[in-house]
Amino acid sequence: MADNNGTRTLLTIICEAVLETRLLHDLESLGAPGWTVSDARGRGSRGIRTAGWDNDGNVRVEVVCARELAVKLSEHVQQHYYQDYAMICFLTPVEVLRPHKF
Repeated sequence: MADNNGTRTLLTIICEAVLETRLLHDLESLGAPGWTVSDARGRGSRGIRTAGWDNDGNVRVEVVCARELAVKLSEHVQQHYYQDYAMICFLTPVEVLRPHKF
């Protein structure tokens, strides 16, 4: 469980927009306390990705939670999506101002 000092982990997932509904369902069922979704664009090993909410775009999903949960969520994402979809996932330590919310 999260500690009381405000240190949490930010899980960031950038993936194909077509995965948004399925990915958010997975995050909820695995215990994510909440998330933020925004559109994203960029270039990577699979070429240039445009912004937008259609199937050609990318989304950026961010979850702030305890490190143990962030690792669990990232392992699930890697296991179920990495092989077949353009996706990157990373963990960042963060300090939140209202730790009781996370």
